[in-house]
Amino acid sequence: MMILITYDVSTETSEGRRRLRRVAKTCLNYGQRVQKSVFECQVNTMEMVRLKDQLLNEINEAQDSLRIYRIIEPLEKNREEFGNSQAVDFESTLIV
Repeated sequence: MMILITYDVSTETSEGRRRLRRVAKTCLNYGQRVQKSVFECQVNTMEMVRLKDQLLNEINEAQDSLRIYRIIEPLEKNREEFGNSQAVDFESTLIV
């Protein structure tokens, strides 16, 4: 399944800046950054559960926000891209 993750981590403290880096790194382990705090991830059900748990362990729910959207397939009918997009096609070979 394709999911979209967005987050806003408070960076007013050094701990907040560390949380921001850990959240971004966790997201990078599962997908690609499409904007500064927005990631597209192609995951199966177990990966989704693991990713959600990892992200919830990183954020401070009193200061940060996290949203996870499931993108309904077929993607070509539910996603439009404009501008300088360097998106990875998860359906094609990722390693060349």
